Amino acid sequence: MTDALPATDAEAAVELERLALLIGEADRAYHERDAPELSDAEYDALRRRNDAIEMAFPHLVRPDSPSARVGAAASSGFGKLRHGVPMLSLDNAFGPEDFSEFAERARRFLGDVSLSFVGEPKIDGLSISLTYENGALRHAATRGDGSEGEDVTANIRTIAGIPHSLPTPCPARIEIRGEVFITKADFLALNAAQEAAGQKIFANPRNAAAGSLRQLDPAITAARPLRLFAYAMGEASEAVASTHWGYLERLRAWGFSVNDRSTQLADVAAALAFQDQMAADRAALAYDIDGVVYKIDDLDLQSRLGFVGRAPRWAIAWKFPAERATTTLQAILIQVGRTGALTPVAALAAVNVGGVLVTRATLHNEDEIARKDIRVGDTVVLQRAGDVIPQIVEVLAHQEGAAPFMPLTHCPVCGSAAVRPQGEVVRRCTGGLICAAQAEERLIHLASRGAFDIEGLGEKTVREFFTEDLLKTPADIFRLRDHEAAIAAREGWGALSARNLLQAIETRRAISLERFIFGLGIRRIGEANAKLLARHYTSFANWRTQMLDAVQIGSEARSDLGAILRIGPAIATELAEFFAEPRNVETMDALAAQLTIADAAAP
Repeated sequence: MTDALPATDAEAAVELERLALLIGEADRAYHERDAPELSDAEYDALRRRNDAIEMAFPHLVRPDSPSARVGAAASSGFGKLRHGVPMLSLDNAFGPEDFSEFAERARRFLGDVSLSFVGEPKIDGLSISLTYENGALRHAATRGDGSEGEDVTANIRTIAGIPHSLPTPCPARIEIRGEVFITKADFLALNAAQEAAGQKIFANPRNAAAGSLRQLDPAITAARPLRLFAYAMGEASEAVASTHWGYLERLRAWGFSVNDRSTQLADVAAALAFQDQMAADRAALAYDIDGVVYKIDDLDLQSRLGFVGRAPRWAIAWKFPAERATTTLQAILIQVGRTGALTPVAALAAVNVGGVLVTRATLHNEDEIARKDIRVGDTVVLQRAGDVIPQIVEVLAHQEGAAPFMPLTHCPVCGSAAVRPQGEVVRRCTGGLICAAQAEERLIHLASRGAFDIEGLGEKTVREFFTEDLLKTPADIFRLRDHEAAIAAREGWGALSARNLLQAIETRRAISLERFIFGLGIRRIGEANAKLLARHYTSFANWRTQMLDAVQIGSEARSDLGAILRIGPAIATELAEFFAEPRNVETMDALAAQLTIADAAAP
């Protein structure tokens, strides 16, 4: 990704589509699967790039623009609750200049008033909103997409330290917001217990907190060492304070845990000093933080400032720079993704980086490995940016005799040729649906919310069923009813769980054309492009016929496909390559035979 902005509308539209897909997938990985794939720094860079292009080309802002959404949709595994006041995101600062500009913007908007702040450690956990009615805890919801979250009320009630009722006086209705988290010590103990039991190991405390709270069985949540810091207010039937600091004091009086490092700050200079102090103290804290949130203290000024886009004008998150450590690169592993992308991953000698034990790091792609001359056995500098996926930023020394990395010419999973398309940095397996790695990932994608949205058939279940040969192709999902007894007999399932899953699958036998197209997992075909294709071709039969004809370069069908607004030749090529492989068509037809695919309305 270059710093220069696109030169034309066409280039800008292509990049905005790419960014929408990348950011959307990152949001789903972080919020829905509790398995982040990008560091905070990488994610923030994508967001800033998207905002810059939208500012330069405002007429090309997409309906699904990342700038208009927060988080990701609520999981289908839980009921849904709407927030009385949206749970929005925060703009970021990365240095003193950014913070000073934030304060200056607020002063210009308000008319040169004196500003004081409250600084609060930015806890790396899961945002939650607790609704109290007449003093009693009624509902609890995750942030979700900002407007609607997952109903986790039963799970929240199991967490010690969260009041089930508020002492009087209190508003008739109030949303109290905070962050559910796990301390570093509890995280290490939890992972040790998980490993001893042969269960999933969590990547970091944030993942552990999110995964523990988002359990369908509240008993599992109750057994996890979850805590909550309260720090914000949503909807309220009456005012409870005139300042944010006064609100935090009220929360303490009601029995909530408020972070004891939260501090009133008289001015910008005090905020800058507080940031330096928190950066120095960060490693010694009992919990992970990735920055400090600063809020203008006066609630009347907050109200006057309001919001712009998805963020308030009266608050900002000042992120810490990445933490670093030195370790040894033990191996370069190759992971194969849903679209066949071969992604190199560094296997490292375990090292503690800011309180997290790190054994893996992203290597991005083969060009990045060559640029840094990364070799097995190297002593490397590891950077953990945003407490998500670490990366190697520097090689300090090569092991004697270490050979340069040689890109694979064949897929490590299925043995098919691995090729690097011209102009791309990613090498891809050509095996398609015959590649077990791609087949498994495509099944996960097909069952996901944006595609077939099959409740109960999440990533973990798909992987287990795939390993046990219950699922191998998309059509196998709709043949699972033949295995009801085997599913019911699995550990932790039972007859009711098996029946519920099969009923959820049956409800998806009738599917819209756009969801069907998106569910196939064809590269570059996100939800927006699937909708465009469905509306253009209207029926599955017509789309299938036209795509098979479009395999031929220069055909009328290929020209028609490439002429669809926002599709273009690159996406047309991806579709043609998918339909040029007979096994892909055979697999797609087998799935379609299980379904009733509804026609789309013509544009």
